Amino acid sequence: MDTSPTRSIDGQTGVGESPARNGESRHRGSTRGSFHAVATWSSSSQSSQKEDLGSNVSKRLNSIVNSQYNDHHSTTADPKGQLWVSAEPDTTTTNTATTTFSKGAEVITSTQASETEENDHVDQSTYFQRQFGALLQPGVNKFSLRMFGSHKGVAAEQARVKSFGVWIIHPYSDFRFYWDIVMLLLMMCNLVILPWGITFFEDQKTLPWISFNVISDTCFLVDLVLNFRTGVLEGDDQIILDPKVIRMRYLKTWFVVDFISSIPMDYIFLIVDLEAQMEASDVYRTARALRIVRFTKILSLLRLLRLSRFIRYIHQWEEIFHMTYDLASAVVRIVNLIGMMLLLCHWDGCMQFMVPMLQDFPPDCWVTKNNMVNSTWHLQYSYALFMAMSHMLCIGYGAQAPEGMTDVWLTIMSMIVGATCYAMFLGHAANLVQSIDASRRQYQDKYKQVEQYMSFHKLPADVRQRIHEYYEIRFQGKMFDEDSILGELSDPLKEEIVSFNCRGLVANMPLFANTDPHFVTVILTKLRFEVFQPNDFIIREGTLGRKMYFVQHGCVTVLPRGKKEIQLSDGAYFGEICLLTRGRRTASVRADTYCRLYSLSVDSFNEVLEEHPLMRRAFESVAVDRLDRVQGREPFMSFYAD
Repeated sequence: MDTSPTRSIDGQTGVGESPARNGESRHRGSTRGSFHAVATWSSSSQSSQKEDLGSNVSKRLNSIVNSQYNDHHSTTADPKGQLWVSAEPDTTTTNTATTTFSKGAEVITSTQASETEENDHVDQSTYFQRQFGALLQPGVNKFSLRMFGSHKGVAAEQARVKSFGVWIIHPYSDFRFYWDIVMLLLMMCNLVILPWGITFFEDQKTLPWISFNVISDTCFLVDLVLNFRTGVLEGDDQIILDPKVIRMRYLKTWFVVDFISSIPMDYIFLIVDLEAQMEASDVYRTARALRIVRFTKILSLLRLLRLSRFIRYIHQWEEIFHMTYDLASAVVRIVNLIGMMLLLCHWDGCMQFMVPMLQDFPPDCWVTKNNMVNSTWHLQYSYALFMAMSHMLCIGYGAQAPEGMTDVWLTIMSMIVGATCYAMFLGHAANLVQSIDASRRQYQDKYKQVEQYMSFHKLPADVRQRIHEYYEIRFQGKMFDEDSILGELSDPLKEEIVSFNCRGLVANMPLFANTDPHFVTVILTKLRFEVFQPNDFIIREGTLGRKMYFVQHGCVTVLPRGKKEIQLSDGAYFGEICLLTRGRRTASVRADTYCRLYSLSVDSFNEVLEEHPLMRRAFESVAVDRLDRVQGREPFMSFYAD
């Protein structure tokens, strides 16, 4: 039947046809191709007797492929609307189809390449957006971890920043950190260079001066815009990220000052004046130019309002870095105060020269009297700074006393500023000294109360001396509320601190060397530090036992009734028998030197032994052995030497 070749051809219709054809053309082409393929297959089958079977199969496949593709190009319609098919495939038609297919493949390839480039461009832009957005979010560092508690808290804050939009800058972000560093350096340069350049240089149109001012003004205007999109730290644990709240708060606080200090008003005025001078006469032009120069110098001083921004940035860094109580914060405050005083001296020195300059150097001013009107700026600045520091430190009037009214008022202002800075410096220095060693100050305050107590009760001199020595040995010039400090810490941290503080006791005591480490840790947390002076009786025979003692440093003597005295030193312990038997003391113990001991109360002792019953049995066996030795059955010295 003829259906077999037809099905075979239908299965191969996708080999030679373009993938862009629609379903209708595929169906029509397949039908016409089937008739043509049948005719070709019939003619070729008659002449295939002398050929190899594999060669026939190859020719049939080639003819099928060519017929399938050429069917769309070599079929025509007669005027009557009938279709005719060429009996054999045309070689020219086949080559044309191949060329057309190659061009189509090139078009598809170029389209795919352009789409790939577009996707790469989109992916690259998305990558840069993600990277830039990450710069605006809080980074994972010790400051953000201290603020938000953990990595999870930082991630939650990052998600909160994203929820407010792309252009919200977090105060803990890397971008804000580096931007603040740049702005701080730029503000320091402005606060130093601007008064110096305005005062001692008449030409304000040089390229370096214009470049510096343009860069500074641009950065300050950018910072003005960024402040509208930067989160505000409120309190200790809250950061405002709402753009509306940030905008309203900034507008109500420092926007006006920052805006005035960022506008290049002197350049605006000079540009306007240049246009007016184009139409003026030479005389008018010269007189007006002098007035303009003076006025622009005064307007340039408005940039010194950037000092407020500098102070705010320093304060923000102190809040972000939590520099409040430690020594570093106190040193930073002192350095800031010294730097501020030097900056005010610099400003005052520039003011000492600029005011006479704006008055065209009157004869009674200090510049004219010292013949420095036409001197170099080095000499002018040196004398001006010397006069300013002399006035501010209240050590004189400089080279000579002021005579003109302008110099008098400048001197008065310098003295007022200097006295204020001096008072502030003394206050900050006193706070620094107090904050450097708070524990020593607390000890001194406590000992003053002790001295007043001894004076009030009129204690004997020897008792006062012993009290003084006790405080010196017990506290060593520093006083801490150790119970309160350790009580605020976590149990693992407290155990680590106590183990470190008692490391000498553990190392010298054989009892702790071969026992459970957990037992040692628990018992160390229950110990209380005590100090005894020479000839103090730590334990008296016949009293109720409420403590046992561990000797850290010092020597004690055990005084059993009717027995030989025994010396105990570092690493020994005593007093545990009464805690086990709930009886009275069987011997007295006296301190021979200054002794640093650790005591364990009976309640803590029983609490520890309840958790470690094996250690209770060990203590009981030791207590029985000690009682036997106290009664004289065995040498008493051997046990305490253990």
